[in-house]
Amino acid sequence: MIDRRHLMLSGIAALAVRPALAGSQALTLWGPPAAPSVVLAQAAAEGEIRGQSVDFRVWRSPDEMRAGIAGGTMQAVVVPTYVAANFYNRGAGLRLLNVLTEGLLHVVGTPGPEGVAGLAGRRIAVPFANDMPDLVLQRLLAKAGLTPGKDIHLDYVGSPPEAVQLLLAGRVDAALLSEPAASAAILRGGMAGKELVRAVDCRRAWQAATGAASMPQAGLAVTPALADRLGGEGLEALQGALEAALARVKADPAAAGGAAAAALELPAPVVGRAIASSNLVALRASAAREALTGFFAALAEDDPRIIGGRQPDAGFYAL
Repeated sequence: MIDRRHLMLSGIAALAVRPALAGSQALTLWGPPAAPSVVLAQAAAEGEIRGQSVDFRVWRSPDEMRAGIAGGTMQAVVVPTYVAANFYNRGAGLRLLNVLTEGLLHVVGTPGPEGVAGLAGRRIAVPFANDMPDLVLQRLLAKAGLTPGKDIHLDYVGSPPEAVQLLLAGRVDAALLSEPAASAAILRGGMAGKELVRAVDCRRAWQAATGAASMPQAGLAVTPALADRLGGEGLEALQGALEAALARVKADPAAAGGAAAAALELPAPVVGRAIASSNLVALRASAAREALTGFFAALAEDDPRIIGGRQPDAGFYAL
């Protein structure tokens, strides 16, 4: 996993000294094709933060996201928290502003035994090999004593839509999906006369397997260039805007789903319905430090390179 990205990451230390974009006042918030982007879309809908115009865009794959960070084109971007730690520890200076979800992964499949142990003997479609969904599942399987290729078969695919297609076609028994893809799969299955259920809530399974109180899965990271441009007050304003946006999302999920539907390429009702099972938060990174440290330790138990070889120090936590 790490070796595949050495070339991409080899130049990221330059980010620490790259100047901010001269004269530019626009702030682009980049998010994944997943529920935390609903919060970004809501914040962008307000038009500006501290006098800076704001827009919102979606990255479509982990490699696109990493290239955007390394190339400086994505300066405020929602990433898996371990990715932020990896960039920081490799010298990029990428810092975590907050945590935006405490777990939105689900194994969706045909009815059968529930829980991680119930996956034994089943074929699971898994998007993004060696990235967050896969890393979480691998740890859960290890804790349950299940060995891929022996007790369970994992079919790796390039995107969540591919996993959903395999599931609907009956070529796999289940798929590992984040929200709102999980809700979309269940809805599409129902429309096709195929009953699908959430066989595993990965957040609850993680809590049971590790004893952790939370699962700080993803958050907004900022580059040194953007942090310098915004300054401490600007970062505080950005955090405040996201906290306010989250409150609006929770107060009116249907409207929030409509605001993000086009960017996520899903029907608004599906996005709105998924919010309840996405565990959205807007926790300052420093407030979540203990949970993040435990999460990183569990993810990197067998391979410390996942987080760049060590726990990030205090400088990693932007607020």
